[in-house]
Amino acid sequence: MNVESWTDSPDLPTPQQHDRLCLESFWSEVETIRSDSEPDSSRRDSRQSEDGEQEELWLQDAGLSPLVTGEEEDVDKAVLLSTLTKTQAAAVQRRIDSYTCSLRKRNKTPARHVRDVFASPIAQSAVPETHNSEPDTHRNMESVTKTQRSAVSGQETQGLQMDEIFITDVAYCEQAAILLKQAKLPQNNSSQCRRDDGALPRVICPQCRLGVTRVLDLSQQDMKKVRQLALIDMTALCDLLGLEVKRHKTCKRKIPESCLFGVPLASLVESDQKIKPNTQIPLFLQTLLSFLEKKGLDSEGILRVPGSQSRIKVLQQKLENSFYRHSFSWDEVSPNDAAALLKKFIRELPAPLLTAEHLNSFSAVRDIADLKQKLHVLNLLVLLLPEPNRNTLKALLEFLSKVVLSERRNRMNLWAVSTIMAPNLFLHKAVPSKLAVDGPEKGQAERAADIMRLLIRYQDLLWTVPNFLLSQVRKLNENSSRRYQFYDKRIKHLLRKIHADSRDKPDKNSGEQCRTVKIQLGELSFSMEFRLTINSRASDLMSQFYKELHASDNSRGLLKRNGSTTYPDCAIYEVGGNIGEHCLDPETHLFDLYNNNPGGEWIIKLRSSSRGQ
Repeated sequence: MNVESWTDSPDLPTPQQHDRLCLESFWSEVETIRSDSEPDSSRRDSRQSEDGEQEELWLQDAGLSPLVTGEEEDVDKAVLLSTLTKTQAAAVQRRIDSYTCSLRKRNKTPARHVRDVFASPIAQSAVPETHNSEPDTHRNMESVTKTQRSAVSGQETQGLQMDEIFITDVAYCEQAAILLKQAKLPQNNSSQCRRDDGALPRVICPQCRLGVTRVLDLSQQDMKKVRQLALIDMTALCDLLGLEVKRHKTCKRKIPESCLFGVPLASLVESDQKIKPNTQIPLFLQTLLSFLEKKGLDSEGILRVPGSQSRIKVLQQKLENSFYRHSFSWDEVSPNDAAALLKKFIRELPAPLLTAEHLNSFSAVRDIADLKQKLHVLNLLVLLLPEPNRNTLKALLEFLSKVVLSERRNRMNLWAVSTIMAPNLFLHKAVPSKLAVDGPEKGQAERAADIMRLLIRYQDLLWTVPNFLLSQVRKLNENSSRRYQFYDKRIKHLLRKIHADSRDKPDKNSGEQCRTVKIQLGELSFSMEFRLTINSRASDLMSQFYKELHASDNSRGLLKRNGSTTYPDCAIYEVGGNIGEHCLDPETHLFDLYNNNPGGEWIIKLRSSSRGQ
């Protein structure tokens, strides 16, 4: 996304005026948030977890609660631990050690040591050689470095920002560990914050033969495992970067008697799904963003110019009473009032949009010096958000990106939009925030806005599942499917048999093969044969599917409009084997996928977002 600065257009503020205007707008938003707070807002709706409680909550969220409860079911613990890298496992051990120390102070039974888990015969059989994978990691990083050098070798570096290469095949914490050993990890210097939009480089993610996996491409069961592994990797990464992040535990608070403002996101989405199945974000927010896209993108100073407070209160009351009755008219609403309603909706959520648990982690990103390290942490944090929060944040960022693209008309560039919106996301009455109390005022605004502009600019990258996490999920599923083998007395014989079976996987260099693909389109169900070659991609399979569908008797699944053929919105799903359900990227190389998951089925069906509509 190329965002042009104000100085590129005539009659626009000078850089000094631009900085002052953005700074004033930032603190104006802060004052608005403070004035909107309830009289008893000095009493926080969250509290910092007590000594030991932090680690206990962390172990529960990471799927390692049996280490706290002392249950004897070793298999689930060992299977998860067996997928971890060396640096990730060390982060787990630090949390367990800290929890054990706190328990001893309180004279409780200490948590079990990780070595105790791996010491049992059951656990030992489950553990592959992942803890000794450091040479493989170094080899991957060496190949990455070569790719990085070749990618930039032909660029003219004079006066230009070089592209950043974003690697997802190697765990983010392992990348940081290697750079730390090589003394190449930049020192944190939060006082330096580039404000010009052009200073953000293009970030290139090397193409993987298994394609790109986005957060909505995986089943909820697999995404739960992604979140557990992402929490462990983010914690290990923050440990290496020297970031101490304390989570806050949200306490129960009285929910106001309203149907739009101040209602928990999950409750809003759940009730709206009764009206519109499969909706991902609140219907009110969808309507509000749609109105702003139609009427507000060309409005000068949109988001920055405040609306009328009296009109906003009246509009809010009317919306509460008539939105779900479909009797509210947007004709008389000004874009500035609608923008103010948008910010008010976000501010009045009973919990921060970035969640009370992770708000301080998002804020801590400002203290990381290296851009790629910032993006690594943000990527993992986005994966950790609950689904309603993550989907709502994405919808908001997509709208803000459109505002930036219309800069020449609305005079709101990336930095201006980020400065205005940062307080609304990073300041919340339920969670104390350092953004409003630490350091010089200008530094506060710049550091908060810097995180916001990264979320806006790199949102497509941040909403993907890194390849290393998907590989760990596959390994976790594979190990879980072999649980029955851990209880057999002839375990060594069975493990040798598994090893022999793994050698029977098809060779990547073998000839063509035929693969049966299932088709499921509502009541329409049939099979199709696809000739698989080493260069076959998911897009090739979809092309063959549409050709056969058009020519066959099954073409009743097609829609005829104005004499042209409209195909249903379908996708290929990888189902079973070492994955729950995975919507494939069109650029996925199917032969590599088959070798990666020979036990999985391929099913062509309607996309999840298209069902029920």
